[in-house]
Amino acid sequence: MASRNLTTTRLLAGVALAVLVAWPAAAQLRGRVEEGEIYETVLDRQVQPQRAAALEDDGAGIPTPRYRPASDGALEVDDEEGRASRSLFNEPDPADPFEDIGAREPSARPVSARQRAEEARERRESGPQTAIERRQAETDRRATSRASALDPVSTGTVPTDRIDLVDPGRRLPVERAGRVNAIGAPSVVAEEDPYAPLGLRVGTFDVTTTLDQLIGHSTNPDFTLNGDGATISETDLRVTAVSDWSRHSARIDAYGTYRKSLSGVEVEDEEAGISGALDLEIGDRWGASLAAGYSIRPESASSPVEIPGAASRPLRQTLTGRAGIAKDEGKLRLALTGDVERAMFDDAELVGGGTLSQEDRNYTLATAKLRAGYEVSPALVPFAEVEYGRRFYDLTVDSAGYERSANRLGLRAGTSFDFGEKLSGEVALGWLRESIDDPRLDDISGFTADGSVAWSPQRGTIVRLLGYTAVDGTTAPGESGSILYSGTLSVERRLRANVTGTASVGAYYRDYVGTNGYDQGLIGEASATWWLSRYVGLIGRARYETQESNLPGRGADAASVFAGVRLQR
Repeated sequence: MASRNLTTTRLLAGVALAVLVAWPAAAQLRGRVEEGEIYETVLDRQVQPQRAAALEDDGAGIPTPRYRPASDGALEVDDEEGRASRSLFNEPDPADPFEDIGAREPSARPVSARQRAEEARERRESGPQTAIERRQAETDRRATSRASALDPVSTGTVPTDRIDLVDPGRRLPVERAGRVNAIGAPSVVAEEDPYAPLGLRVGTFDVTTTLDQLIGHSTNPDFTLNGDGATISETDLRVTAVSDWSRHSARIDAYGTYRKSLSGVEVEDEEAGISGALDLEIGDRWGASLAAGYSIRPESASSPVEIPGAASRPLRQTLTGRAGIAKDEGKLRLALTGDVERAMFDDAELVGGGTLSQEDRNYTLATAKLRAGYEVSPALVPFAEVEYGRRFYDLTVDSAGYERSANRLGLRAGTSFDFGEKLSGEVALGWLRESIDDPRLDDISGFTADGSVAWSPQRGTIVRLLGYTAVDGTTAPGESGSILYSGTLSVERRLRANVTGTASVGAYYRDYVGTNGYDQGLIGEASATWWLSRYVGLIGRARYETQESNLPGRGADAASVFAGVRLQR
């Protein structure tokens, strides 16, 4: 009885020692160890001899290889049967009185979750299970499921739970997590301009239309010296068509304006025009362009030609045409452009009745421009340009007996630049001369400045600068004509999502050749549009214009205010 108690005591002491040694060691080697594995380890030590014998022979006389770690040196093997001479479970302790228990060979228990599950299945098939085996089988089943989800070849590492399950404090409330679109759902992109016209699809063109109906008052609608005011109705229609082609591009613009006084001084005039442009990509870095236009309107109030006794300004019709070809050769940029302008003036109606012919003012101007530029960078191309042409008058000799046809020669130097949406445009300075056929008339020559610049300092704001130099003829006896310099600076700003505002200031100076005469003027304008919807908006416009001159009867000023409705599609 005492011997049996002594044996029991040794067994319990060995179990306790095995638990203390196996727990930290197994945790360091394989990560987290389930409680069932501890019980199974103890159980394996008791049945190890029978299991080892079973592993050595599969019943058919074929020895089954014993489990060996994949890493060399994990266990030291020094006998022909593959038994480890030293391990965490069989290292003898000289001070241990139960050395025979610790000297047993280590357990052949598989280290992978899948192998452990396979062993548990074999035990279930071999006979009844104990409570320890059932608990271990359930643990192995869960480990196998997790390991299979991670890797077809399990490493035996049991994945940890999600951090939001282990630490509930890490969970985010739904209202703070934000809304996420469903997988595959198209992302919603905000429109840059939600009040831009949608347009209509006509063939391969996108067509947009705008109709303004305004009513306002002008202090001097005819822009004459000491002119009277009037309340005016103004209707303006504009149509734009832009191509949707993959390679070439085309654009068509048309407009029509009708002004009529409702009270005050009598005013009734019409203005209309249409223009089109076509850009072609020929290939091999060749390009071509075509353009044409037509307009009809009353002659400008600032025209240099005065018609004595005229009841109204005569209508002026203008035809324009352009054809050009360009070639890029390395960094060299070459372009040749031909322009034609045809101007025709209707007869002027006189105050006392009758008309005055303006046939001697009709002319055709044909010019050719050759430009050569060099690409310093993709955004900067300096260039030099030479222009040659001739102005043909319909009448070789006008009503005053002068031959006014002239040859035209111009030289310019400038640069074009394109820095994307922020800054783009072209500026040029030069000299222009028209040599008139009649030797009694002085040549028209002078300094020229031309350019077009668009600058966007921030989104929703566009600053534009336009400038040009033009030569105007005349039929006044002994006078050659004049040079006009004109420039406009405008700022367009989106004040709110549905409110846009525009402010501009313009100035011009006209130099009469052969005399000391000049005209100078200043124009200021501000307008705003408040969109009620994408199709309807309210607009308002205020304008002031003044002109001073050292010539008699050419000074004038006018102020006007208009308000109305804008419709677009």
